[in-house]
Parts: sequence; C-alpha cells; structure tokens
Amino acid sequence: MPARATPFLADHYYHIYNRGVNKAITFFEEENYRYFVRLLKKNLARYSIRIVAYCLMPNHFHLLLNPSQNDNLSAFMKSLLGSYSQAINKQRIRQGPLYQGRFQSIVVDKEEYLIHLARYIHTNPVNAEMVKSPRDWQYSNYLDIIGRRGGTLKDSSIVPERFPTGGEYRKFVEEYWQDTRKLKELEKYLID
Repeated sequence: MPARATPFLADHYYHIYNRGVNKAITFFEEENYRYFVRLLKKNLARYSIRIVAYCLMPNHFHLLLNPSQNDNLSAFMKSLLGSYSQAINKQRIRQGPLYQGRFQSIVVDKEEYLIHLARYIHTNPVNAEMVKSPRDWQYSNYLDIIGRRGGTLKDSSIVPERFPTGGEYRKFVEEYWQDTRKLKELEKYLID
C-alpha cells in the first residue's frame, strides 16, 4: 500500500480503529484479548507511544494514542496488527488478512474532543448492548483509569489533568451512557 498522505506527528492525539474483514470476529476467545493487550503494551514501549483509551470489541478495536516521535505510529500499528494477525491465523488455521484494509485514523485536534472521544471509546460495549456498564467490560482501560484495576495501559496525565480523580471521570462517563440509554428507550415514543 502507498504511504499515508498525512503524517503522524509527535504530541498529537489520534483515534485509531479497524474492524475485521467483512465485520468478522477478530477476538475469538479471552486469551486473544489478553494477547492483543500484551502486544499493545510491548509496542507502546517500543515506539514511545502513550495510550489514553482503548477498547477491544469482538470484531473491532479503538485506540486513542499520543506518539512522542514523528511518523512512528504506522510502524507501531504494522507491528501490532501484523503480529496479532499472524498469531490468529496460526491459531485458527486460516490465511489472509484479519482486518479490513489499512487501519483508520482521525487526528484529535480539539481539547474537548479528546475527553469525549475517550468516553465514546469506553462506552462502546454499552452502546453495542454487550454490557450494562463500562465497568462490566474487561477489554478496555476504563477500570484502570477509574482506579478499579491496577493496569498500566493508560496515560496517567489525561484524567488527573481534566478530572482530579478517577471517580470524576467515572461520573462523566456513566452519566453519559445513562442519558444515552434513556434516550434510546424514549425513541419508541417518537414520531418519525
């Protein structure tokens, strides 16, 4: 594939995401999620990239990343997805691409978008009606950020800078998904 037209710049935030080919499952069992997280952790250190938020869903993923060097995000993603795809292909005795083309990216160019995007990422399993609360989904760093799990895959400067405690971030996230759920329930009463 040709190189990306837009470079990935240091100290900028990027929403990176992709899904399985034809929306197919990419995480088949719990160990797949754990392996992806181990690869993620290894490659974040290797490429000097900080992670604000992540969420792994059965057929897609979301990452909110902040590289500390110019143009290393593509190499990071190539290593992460290449290693993961090879392992899954071997495990599942399959061939071919696991993900639908090149990963997608959006630069986060506004401060207010950063925290709302982190919240969107963490509420993804709730919006997909897979769990009732983001606290119930083990395959994100939400529990780490709110202090309910001791994981290290989080940019510890983001939440304290904007929310002095994990509890304040939890309130910010959970009020949103509760309001969203109420709106969904009301939709059946609305006229098209």
